[in-house]
Amino acid sequence: MERVKTGIKGFDGLIEGGIPKGSVILLSGTPGTGKTIFGMQYLHNGAVDFKENGLYVSFEERKENLYRQAESFGWGIKSLEEKGDVVINCIPTNALEKSTPDNIVKLINERNIKRVVIDSLSTLTMNTPTLTNYPHTLDALTVKRFIYGFIQKLTGTDATIILVSHSHDENKLSIDGVSEFICDGIVKINSQNLGGDHSRVMNISKMRSTKNDEDIHPVEIGKNGIVVHRLR
Repeated sequence: MERVKTGIKGFDGLIEGGIPKGSVILLSGTPGTGKTIFGMQYLHNGAVDFKENGLYVSFEERKENLYRQAESFGWGIKSLEEKGDVVINCIPTNALEKSTPDNIVKLINERNIKRVVIDSLSTLTMNTPTLTNYPHTLDALTVKRFIYGFIQKLTGTDATIILVSHSHDENKLSIDGVSEFICDGIVKINSQNLGGDHSRVMNISKMRSTKNDEDIHPVEIGKNGIVVHRLR
């Protein structure tokens, strides 16, 4: 099986060497647990170490904020973008349209993108564009159909995709209630005190087409980004 290595220390070994190519992975967790860092590290390593073009789509952050966050770990995301190795596409919520998923897929195909991060699926869910010309209050079924359709479109590309999902409830994986069933893999990062130096933990609860380590692992965010440790 062809795999996509994240290059994140300690992570790839938990899934037999890397994410199965073409998978869509849900990266879920509470605020401040390092999901955005994980996504940027995935793209940076892909461009620098594996020569794979990346796309970061943000519905929450301005491009300058992402640059600054990347720079704090020594990742030259801005220079990678200038060289065409990474695309940063920041879409404000008031610019979301029903054509947004199609535009993202078109960009992936046109730029031969191999790695994609969508940050975040939660924001897209809360700002789901109306599917008609008549504004109305969106019901849960309409939102689920929109998210389902979006993920299905992404699976039709040649990219390996990470969908960031924010949750204020550690027992929930998403606010849309459907993405965890559609995605090929689920990686969850939460804040948790293990009584040691690490205050974040990771669990891989699902990964189709490969064997995954289901234990809880401490997560460290250091000067070079995320490191996943094994419990001793």
